[in-house]
Amino acid sequence: MSWSNVEQMFLDDSLLDPNILQRIGGLTSLKTLSLSYSRLIGTLPHHGWCDLRKLEELNVDGNALEGKLPSCLGNLTSLRVLDISRNRFTGDLTPLSYLKSLRYLSLSRNLFQVPLSFIFLTNLTDLKIFFCDENKLVKEPPIFHTSIPKFQLIAITLSKCTSSDDQQVTKELPKSLYFQHDLRYIDLSFTNFNGNVPFWLLENNTKLEALLLMGNSFTGEIPPCFGSMRRLSSLDLSGNQLSGEVPREITMNSSSLQILRLSNNKLSGRDTEIDISSVDFAMSLQHIDLSSNSLSGTIPRWIWNLSDLEILDLSNNHFEGSIPVEVCNLDNLEYLDLSHNSLSGSIPSCFNLPSITHVHLSQNRLSGPLTYAFYNSSSLVTLDLTGNNLTGNINPKWIGTLSSLSVLLLKANQLHGPIPSQLCKLNSLSILDLSQNMLSAQIPSCLGNLTFGLGYHDKSFPVDSFYGVVSMRDIASAWYIGMELNSVNLLDILDREGTYEYPTWYMEEKVEFTTKSGSYSYKGNILEYMSGIDLSCNNLTGLIPLELGNLSEIHALNLSHNNLTGVIPSSFSNLKQIESMDLSYNNLAGEIPKQLVELNSLEVFSVAHNNLSGSTPERKAQFGTFDEKSYEGNPLLCGTPLNNSCSKSDSPPTEPTASDHEDGEGSLLTCTFFA
Repeated sequence: MSWSNVEQMFLDDSLLDPNILQRIGGLTSLKTLSLSYSRLIGTLPHHGWCDLRKLEELNVDGNALEGKLPSCLGNLTSLRVLDISRNRFTGDLTPLSYLKSLRYLSLSRNLFQVPLSFIFLTNLTDLKIFFCDENKLVKEPPIFHTSIPKFQLIAITLSKCTSSDDQQVTKELPKSLYFQHDLRYIDLSFTNFNGNVPFWLLENNTKLEALLLMGNSFTGEIPPCFGSMRRLSSLDLSGNQLSGEVPREITMNSSSLQILRLSNNKLSGRDTEIDISSVDFAMSLQHIDLSSNSLSGTIPRWIWNLSDLEILDLSNNHFEGSIPVEVCNLDNLEYLDLSHNSLSGSIPSCFNLPSITHVHLSQNRLSGPLTYAFYNSSSLVTLDLTGNNLTGNINPKWIGTLSSLSVLLLKANQLHGPIPSQLCKLNSLSILDLSQNMLSAQIPSCLGNLTFGLGYHDKSFPVDSFYGVVSMRDIASAWYIGMELNSVNLLDILDREGTYEYPTWYMEEKVEFTTKSGSYSYKGNILEYMSGIDLSCNNLTGLIPLELGNLSEIHALNLSHNNLTGVIPSSFSNLKQIESMDLSYNNLAGEIPKQLVELNSLEVFSVAHNNLSGSTPERKAQFGTFDEKSYEGNPLLCGTPLNNSCSKSDSPPTEPTASDHEDGEGSLLTCTFFA
């Protein structure tokens, strides 16, 4: 076969000679050239590849190419698909204005200064898809804004675009959008556009399927016209400055709305209810996020009738009342966050949904015992009930059935009784917080058998998911086989081709955990690396189990403010990844194990207010950074950095009195948090 007859060349993910583009000019029949992620460097040459007059598809995305686009790029007049994203290109975009056959254009993640007029696209009559994320948008003199584009896009993305250094940060929407009437997918997120919500985008584009405007500065109320969009599948207005109430029309119409995100605005309203018997209800909703607003009243009843609901986030509002038993009808629910509200009453005992993976009910007023609410919830990964009024014991009959549980947060409740040994069956456990309760008896030694520290195990939301279209090349190529887009939903095609995924990163798992003298949020990838146990501020007694020294990968351990006795286990020297250890406010005696100086990752350490004696650990490595606060309240302890010298000639220290420990007898009022 003659090389001159080759029509397609795919060299993606290869280690190529950077000069390959200069050497392929002889492939005059070439129609497709794909060099994605092939480690190309330097600039695009001005000869060779520019002679490929029959070329219809060119992909050089994901390389390290830089500099300006060569003027000879305009020679490729047969080009339909051009993807130069994820490089370092700069300069003028004029060469693109000659590519009149272009249908798909991706400039994303470069260093272009893109004029808001899109003047370089004006004459591209066939252009349908334009991706321009993460570039710089620049304004031009008003004369350029009068050009009416000759194309009708079906998809446009301008997410995370910045302004040039000499211009205002906020910006108006591109004027060319006013002339678009066939858009199906719009992503203008995190670009700091301002003004009122552009309702005209919906009025002008009746086939719109996805509108993503999150992270901008849009103001005003949400227009009711959103409810009339019969093909709208994804609506995201989160992270703006919207006010007023949520229009009933959004949830009442018979649209195909699946994703509704209005979080982090200034929306208000109380007892917004809908009579579902008298309206054509949008039962297709799968994701609802109304978090971080000022919504009040009881949780709307219509939510519990959404049989397809997978994600529900109503956190950080002012909802009150109880969690109704109807929540148990949501068989597809995976993620539930009702935290930081004023919900009261008990958790429904039927709360053992087959798909539930993450449950956040923290900082409410929930009460009563934890009986069988989560019994046999084998898919549950996160359970956060922090800061409620829950009573009773930690029921061993249900805790051992949570076979996938990775994060268990029961902090700041009124739980009592022993820590059940059934916790030791939770082999996926990475974070355990039982602090600020009234738990008693001994710490189960079998906790040392767990693998704490092997990372968070999230079985529902992919860590690296990102919003929008992953690739639309299959859609662009669909035109080659004559697919009629007017008769199909764009997102349906993308789903079928596996090229579309709505953002899950915004819903990535986040938990609060106290360590290193403060409370921190751990989410996404970071959560995978965090592990810890916090049993502080309880009434635990007995010895610290030697077996806890087996937790070699754990990062934080807090046993402070209990009634623990005996010695500090020398096995703690095996905690090689430990960053924070707090054993303060107990009744521990004996010497501090000298082997602890081997803990090179330790940043925060406290054994204050115990009955320890002997000399402090050698001042080397991390132990050279700890001051007297780490050791205070131990009158029999001597050595640097304390003022007590270990010299035999000195007078013996006085015996500790009850007052030395009166703050540490499990008192919740005086708890200080180090680990």
